[in-house]
Amino acid sequence: MASRATSGATVSAWRPRVPGVVEVFHARFTEYAYPMHVHDAWTLLIVDDGAVRYDLDRHEHGTPHDTVSLLPPHVPHNGAPATAGGFRKRVLYLDTSRLGDDLIGAAVDRPDLRDPQLRRRVAQVHSALLRPGDELEAESRLTLVGERLRGHLRSRDAARSPRRDPVLARRLRELLDDRVVDGLTLQEAGTLLSAHPAHLVRAFSGAYGIAPHQYLTSRRVGRARRLLLEGRSPGGVAVATGFYDQAHLTRHFRRLVGVTPGRYRPRGAGAGA
Repeated sequence: MASRATSGATVSAWRPRVPGVVEVFHARFTEYAYPMHVHDAWTLLIVDDGAVRYDLDRHEHGTPHDTVSLLPPHVPHNGAPATAGGFRKRVLYLDTSRLGDDLIGAAVDRPDLRDPQLRRRVAQVHSALLRPGDELEAESRLTLVGERLRGHLRSRDAARSPRRDPVLARRLRELLDDRVVDGLTLQEAGTLLSAHPAHLVRAFSGAYGIAPHQYLTSRRVGRARRLLLEGRSPGGVAVATGFYDQAHLTRHFRRLVGVTPGRYRPRGAGAGA
């Protein structure tokens, strides 16, 4: 388990031996604000102290103490303290074995759930994850959490309006997803998609609220997080995730995660595989 403090920030992150959980992330931030970015996993968030203000799909949201926030994969969002003292949060990143992509639209419409029982259950999952040997309890509790989340999302899915996702923007996103490590130039993308580079940027930014280069960097940082939690060195991770060098990784990682890669690596007996 990684647990490191920086100026105004304390972060713990690890990957537990629980199916469907990509990462557990506990953090305390006083001033740090996340820029627009994306994840390739579901973000299940509870705030224990303070509050977070964030934008998702061009709408502002917040996380009062009794709220569970569920941010879908591939949809850009940011985040900043909504109170003077900052915030303390606990996050589970979940893969599609827990929640499918078919629920993304419903989560975009209403990511904040005021459900006290759900919040208690999410907190119980985190408590179990902190105790080595209690992985079955964590998995059991997470199963009930997933069931309740799906109930919330499916109850509103029929009434939601279709999400704007123009064909050209979607094709560019799929191309970026296929080339996360290798990357590509706008000229290459334009040739492959038969579109002018400037039109590609406008279409992508208009559809997703984030520029293509910001999206690609977010995906690379997401991969870097996973590799760092496996114990790999920042230098090796930089090469493996498409960054020019370790300094390049560090600059973007600190901006998107709030700490440097060196402080994010798991150390000690608590590190998960």
